[in-house]
Amino acid sequence: MTQAPLLSIVAPCHNEEEGLREFCRRAAAAAQSVAGDAFELILVDDGSSDRTWEIISDLAAKVPEVLGVRLLRNHGHQLASTAGLSVSRGERVLLIDADLQDPPELLLMMMPILERGADVVYGQRTRRDGETWFKLASASLFYRALSKLASVTIPRDTGDFRLMRRRVVDILLAMPERDRFIRGMVSWIGGRQVALPYERDARFAGTTKYPLRKMINFALDAITSFSTTPLRMATWLGMISAGVAMALLVYTFVRWLEGETVTGWSSIMAAVSAFSAIQLICIGIIGEYLGRLVQESKKRPMFMIETILRGSEHAELSTVFPEMSASDKRTALDAAFASGEPPRSQKSSRIG
Repeated sequence: MTQAPLLSIVAPCHNEEEGLREFCRRAAAAAQSVAGDAFELILVDDGSSDRTWEIISDLAAKVPEVLGVRLLRNHGHQLASTAGLSVSRGERVLLIDADLQDPPELLLMMMPILERGADVVYGQRTRRDGETWFKLASASLFYRALSKLASVTIPRDTGDFRLMRRRVVDILLAMPERDRFIRGMVSWIGGRQVALPYERDARFAGTTKYPLRKMINFALDAITSFSTTPLRMATWLGMISAGVAMALLVYTFVRWLEGETVTGWSSIMAAVSAFSAIQLICIGIIGEYLGRLVQESKKRPMFMIETILRGSEHAELSTVFPEMSASDKRTALDAAFASGEPPRSQKSSRIG
């Protein structure tokens, strides 16, 4: 078995051709500052439709620390991140997006905190440049609603940008759910988790990969993964509706005894529409949870890796790789590359 590097940097990439080389240059420079040559830079192509994989292949051929992972199709940010974590071997693992909104140079501040005993060091945004007022307002609302609903304490204004110890990553990978919310899962693991406040930069290039539809789906995944409060809300809505309906029935009966007939179909239709809406909302909430149970019960592969690239050497992994234990994954990775460690004759300074 080859010796594990000191540091792994995992970066999911989806259509990042414009800024990927700059990200690699800055990430490699930061990694060399804290780990010398004992690091690996894992770039996960999440079904990109541009030249992202071509650039990753070129970087892997020039820089021995670069490991390219190509997924069979677009799985989404959370599963692409999980795929990258699953092939990481470092004793310390940095999860970061490739759009350079989260500065790789913060690794130099994160590493000493981890060495002083922290299990996780996560970036906490104090400012978000280059984002619309709607994105800022909706993100603020989401994090505050989640902190009220979640069964575990999930820090506000945080993303997946974090440095973790190997044991935390192994526990995270052992968690089997498919609808993943990584920042919540890491919070659930516990241990000593320390915030590092920072100002988030605007994207270096390209456009956001999280339109409104994906943001809503992400919020639903987060809430249903870490809270059953919506189910309790559905129960209370049903009980309140039943109470109101009973009160209306008593009111109607009393008016009938007094010889008065309640006239007007509009009031009846309003009541029927209100109760029907509440019922549909409750059914929808239950459906969200039930749908996720159905998806989990199918036990399909969490992600599918088409190929892994190191240098000019391609390797394929078994379809059961996502379900392997952490130690078995590292053994499979070592066996995938027959030549062992990549040559160190080339240096990361060739990134550009």
